[in-house]
Amino acid sequence: MKQAIHPQYFDTQVTCACGNKFTIGSTAESIRVELCSNCHPFYTGEQRFVDSASRIQKFQKKQEAAKLHVTKKKEEVKKTPTAPRTLREMLLEVQ
Repeated sequence: MKQAIHPQYFDTQVTCACGNKFTIGSTAESIRVELCSNCHPFYTGEQRFVDSASRIQKFQKKQEAAKLHVTKKKEEVKKTPTAPRTLREMLLEVQ
């Protein structure tokens, strides 16, 4: 067998954003996480949004932009003329 091909194994300290710390075995010296079993809504039973990348705000921004796009389209549709007028209608406007 080849010697020294395996990575070094550490007793790693995992630190959560909520402040919880625990130790696991890993090849990384330290690990930082955003959620752990002490703060994750599934384990705590709390109903809250976990949004670290502001995905909710991005989605809401897209929805607002879509609403503006739809209203612009409706305005364009209103601007287009209706069916062509008959000769009689045009003559009645002149008089």
